[in-house]
Amino acid sequence: MDKPVVKPRFNVGGVRLERPFKIRRLGHFGVNVVDVPRAAHFYCDLLGLAISDSINFNRDENTAFEKVGSGLGYFLRHGTDHHSFVLFPLRAQNARPGRERWPRDVTINQITWQVGSLREVVEGNRWFEERGQAIQRRGRDTPGSNWHTYPIGPGFHINELYYGIEQIGWDGWSKPMAMHAIEYNEPPPLPHIAEYREVELALERGVDVRTGHRHVDRNEAKYDVGGVLLPRPFKITRVGPVRLFVDDMEESLGFYRDALGLAVTEEVSWRGHRCLFLRAGTEHHSMALYPRALRSELGLSQHTTLMAFGLQLGDYAQLRAAADFLKAKGVTLKHLPSELCPGIDYSVLAIDPEGHAMQLYWSMEQIGWDGKPRPAELRRSIDNENWPDTLEPMTDTFAGEPYLGPLG
Repeated sequence: MDKPVVKPRFNVGGVRLERPFKIRRLGHFGVNVVDVPRAAHFYCDLLGLAISDSINFNRDENTAFEKVGSGLGYFLRHGTDHHSFVLFPLRAQNARPGRERWPRDVTINQITWQVGSLREVVEGNRWFEERGQAIQRRGRDTPGSNWHTYPIGPGFHINELYYGIEQIGWDGWSKPMAMHAIEYNEPPPLPHIAEYREVELALERGVDVRTGHRHVDRNEAKYDVGGVLLPRPFKITRVGPVRLFVDDMEESLGFYRDALGLAVTEEVSWRGHRCLFLRAGTEHHSMALYPRALRSELGLSQHTTLMAFGLQLGDYAQLRAAADFLKAKGVTLKHLPSELCPGIDYSVLAIDPEGHAMQLYWSMEQIGWDGKPRPAELRRSIDNENWPDTLEPMTDTFAGEPYLGPLG
């Protein structure tokens, strides 16, 4: 459990760190599904995520339509980031070269971590290569515009370090593909021109910037959410944490703590199972690791290594309303034992059409300068059989990363 002592040797923005990058937050996440349209109904119509772009993986003989069916996938967003969630076609993903070695229950597409600069991505990629770390690909995403490197973690869980994801503004348009004039399959030489200059060059080429994708939510906006009329009685304001079932706890800890640099917040033993909670910033955890043996014990889907993915809502009232709304729509709801998600207040699992659990919650404990979590005895006692109408505040209620921009 103790972290190896490493002398800081990298200059990251004028600060000496153990690695040439610093993860700031969990950025986006994705799952591979068999039925993309059915999943899109769940994530868009019911949960309220917006489609920012599509992608077609029917590109070669391995993923041709005749072999795997439709290769259409979607980039989804809850805010201004081009995507905070992706839905990709499982059959097309599993048909890509090298995937025959992957366990069939790895339906997680990516776990993505934001760093602070392009230099951190480029030097981080070099650092991973020097360590002998397997990397799936590197360069730049289209759609999305983010610079990246994709180290493959234990259990074939693909992680991504990225910088500079495209922002979608008040008009709702994503960048058209014509703006991606250059395809980057390797990190660029530094320094690189700014995105603003890239946009100027596209305009000089005559690119029509309003030929990208613009999501239209056709559900009636009839719910009062904080004084704003929305199509659902809640709004997703933040994504994460991600919860993984793993085979080797020490190997996984070695990757997420020692390679990626996440900090261990807390360790819990539940019915003899060791569970670890790691953070990127001030949140109690942005990742949690659980032994695979817990999967059947909790009655969760056996077809995925994802225990749950977090979707934070604006407040407790929205969480209560979301549970009622989704139940009325026929969504299966479940609860995790509160001991397995320390730092999170009331929450509920909404199960997608293929068994992936989305954890809706409203509050995340914040960690201060001393790096210590709140003692367990000072946390709220959670009774999932009897949710109260209102709650008393904790010292860090409504603290943490705020949602920027209007709710709709």
